[in-house]
Amino acid sequence: QVQVVESGGGLVQPGGSLRLTCAASGFTLRDYTIAWFRQAPGKGREGVSCMSSSDGSTYYADSVKGRFTISRDNPKSMAYLQMNSLKPEDTAVYYCALDYGSVGADPFNFYEYDYWGQGTQVTVSS
Repeated sequence: QVQVVESGGGLVQPGGSLRLTCAASGFTLRDYTIAWFRQAPGKGREGVSCMSSSDGSTYYADSVKGRFTISRDNPKSMAYLQMNSLKPEDTAVYYCALDYGSVGADPFNFYEYDYWGQGTQVTVSS
C-alpha cells in the first residue's frame, strides 16, 4: 500500500524557518519526481518546488527562490522542504506530491502528479 504523509508544519514568526518532511511509503522513491505545492485560503494550489527523479534537477517558484530548498533521501523514501526567511504570505497548507518518472514540461502542473499527501499547515505570523 502506498502512502504519502507530510509533517513539520506549524506556527512560526516572520523570518523564521521550518523543515517539512514527506514520508513516501510503498514507493521506490528514486523512480519518482517529487514536488511541493501549497494552497492558501481562498487561493488555488500553486507549485513551490520540484526535484526530478532522473538527474535531481530542481525547480522553484519565483516567490521562494533563495529561501526554500528541496531535497530527498531515496533509500529512506523521504523528501524535505527547508524553508527559511519565512514571510506571512508563505502561510498555506503544504502538500507533497509524486509523479512517476522524470519531471514533465511543466514541473508545477499538478495534474501530472498521481500521489498526494493530506497536507501540513504552515502559518507565518507574529
